[in-house]
Amino acid sequence: MSLAKPVQFTPIKAPNIFSYPKYWAECYGTAPFLPMSREEMDTLGWDSCDIIIVSGDAYVDHPSFGAAIIGRLLESQGFRVGIIAQPDWRRAEPFKVLGKPNLFFGITAGNMDSMINRYTADLRLRSDDAYTPNNEGGKRPERAVTVYSQRCKEAFKEVPVVLGGIEASLRRIAQYDYWSDKVRRSVLMDATADILLYGNAERAIVNVAHLFAQGKTVADMQFMRGTVVIRDAVPNGWTELDSTRIDWPKHIDKIPNPYVVEDQNSEACQTQSAQGQQEISDDVVRIIPMPLHRQQELDPAKTCIRLPSFDKVRNDPVLYSHASRVLHLESNPMNARTLVQRHGDKEIWVNPPPIPLETEEMDGVFGFAYARIPHPSYGKAVIPAYDMIKTSVNIMRGCFGGCTFCSITEHEGRVIQSRSEESILRELEEIRDKVPGFTGAISDLGGPTANMYMLNCKDAKIHANCRRLSCVYPTICKSLVTDHSATTQLYRKARQIKGIKKIVIASGLRYDLAIQDPEYVKELVTHHVGGYLKIAPEHTEEGPLSKMMKPGIGSFDTFKMLFEKYSKAAGKKQYLIPYFIAAHPGCEDDDMINLAFWLKKHDYRLDQVQTFYPSPMALATAMYHSGRDPLKKITYKSGRVNTPKSLEQRRFQKAVLRFHDEKNWPMLRAQFRQMGRADLIGNGPNALIPDEGPQRRKPAPGPIFKGRLGRVPPRPNKPKR
Repeated sequence: MSLAKPVQFTPIKAPNIFSYPKYWAECYGTAPFLPMSREEMDTLGWDSCDIIIVSGDAYVDHPSFGAAIIGRLLESQGFRVGIIAQPDWRRAEPFKVLGKPNLFFGITAGNMDSMINRYTADLRLRSDDAYTPNNEGGKRPERAVTVYSQRCKEAFKEVPVVLGGIEASLRRIAQYDYWSDKVRRSVLMDATADILLYGNAERAIVNVAHLFAQGKTVADMQFMRGTVVIRDAVPNGWTELDSTRIDWPKHIDKIPNPYVVEDQNSEACQTQSAQGQQEISDDVVRIIPMPLHRQQELDPAKTCIRLPSFDKVRNDPVLYSHASRVLHLESNPMNARTLVQRHGDKEIWVNPPPIPLETEEMDGVFGFAYARIPHPSYGKAVIPAYDMIKTSVNIMRGCFGGCTFCSITEHEGRVIQSRSEESILRELEEIRDKVPGFTGAISDLGGPTANMYMLNCKDAKIHANCRRLSCVYPTICKSLVTDHSATTQLYRKARQIKGIKKIVIASGLRYDLAIQDPEYVKELVTHHVGGYLKIAPEHTEEGPLSKMMKPGIGSFDTFKMLFEKYSKAAGKKQYLIPYFIAAHPGCEDDDMINLAFWLKKHDYRLDQVQTFYPSPMALATAMYHSGRDPLKKITYKSGRVNTPKSLEQRRFQKAVLRFHDEKNWPMLRAQFRQMGRADLIGNGPNALIPDEGPQRRKPAPGPIFKGRLGRVPPRPNKPKR
């Protein structure tokens, strides 16, 4: 069989989300707040809601809250939108408070996954909830998307239910669940909902709303981008690339035709099987083993990739890791293909990701008439999440960093979607004019990262055919724009707005990217650091860093040099606050000890240390669950990835990062001795913690190590590694 020419993907455009004819209810205009009660509906003159959004967060009418964004977007399309925020989920009655919606219920767990919101990385129950009035915990259920959806179906069985938000996004296929330590089904199956929208979902929700308004059903929405639906089977006329076997031989001479019903051992059958791919009509589904897909002329618009079924990934961690790898390789909206995964007798059908919003559309989404405050029904109650972001501005979406432990990529995608400079400056003026008690300080101009504004691929055609998991790892892609001048200019113009006295950049900084543009670093350090700047090296050792897809510590050293240089030039005493992760896949105990000596050398004493949290669908979570590395091709012979899993080891690695804390010393002494590392206990330069006794002293300042990094002294009587 001759090798077919690879398909060349081209950039794809989508209709503007504001180009749809408005629904008839636009005559009611814009509500001061989306109503949360029948009394508010009466005041607005509404007899019913067209769409009701159920959210696990308190309703804050602010563009940093997903329910507010989607609600205002649908309102701009002419629909009457109501909000049911944090209802009592134990019965159906609270879901009837606004009556029966004319079109559908929209369900979101809120800005956070409800399980991450509810439990710490050590599986301890949290007593607070920053998205709830007065920080009160327990106001949303665990697995909120599933529970809310089921209650809506109980309240009004015939009303369609649409799932969205980050919790639904990260559970769109079978996914490992850290809290139950098992692989769970797609949330669409468990929630008994009708359709799931993943990602930020503006394009899909507008399309879905107008189709429902036209009397269409979910059956008419089967192939919409950014959606997940349940099907009985792959439709006829499609080609299915079968990825369910991961140890295919390198050379496959014959491709069996799965639709031949004759004896598969017969000579006639073997002849037909060899020719079957050219003979199958549009009345059936072509099935091609994944390793042979490059030898076929395929139409990407009618090609799907079969992931291993739910039963297979539930019982085989290696296949789970393989499925995770395939999903992430199919995340570029320009070349991603449909994914299909069998769940019992049904298929979970994952359509390709949505086309990212253009700048004009982003401006529209952030330009609605948000009240920018919590709903009046909360009175004087404090909502901590609102207090944290009320004077911040989101300037972009997405992240091309691809850090394996982070869920931003899985939800928002790798394509940066930026607002215009004019839109951002206008929002700063609105904050000045609308936010009660505004003092002139802006708490952030950022997003998922502080410094990816307006940065994307230099060539649209290259991007359309790219399947890299990160644009900056293992090195920065030569096709990536790294010029930060648009951000630098934005900072300068923002500082000129009357009434704006101080702008601090609080979003995490991608420092390996920042050092490509020293002028940006100078602008940031001179004007926008409030004494401290958060950055996230995450580790110093190559083992865990390679599993995180994070740069080596050398990039941190370069950035630190620039930071100190420009701080000194500005006459300011400013400090870097580095963030590190303990117990990440690929992280050995010795790696943590090496990191502790690095901290000691640089005199860092960490107050907050993050323990790796296996969030659904993340690549690092696949490593954690399977012990395999999905950053590489997966086979049953793939090397193992060691991951600290026991609660004791996870706590130990976290304690190593806080070796200066006396509360951790008993645990560390016991563990160091058990490891045969009693040399780490004492008052010498090569020790981390003091020994017991009344004369104990705190650890002496770290010694000066040769080379760039301090390394752990070798184990006694063992050769240096």
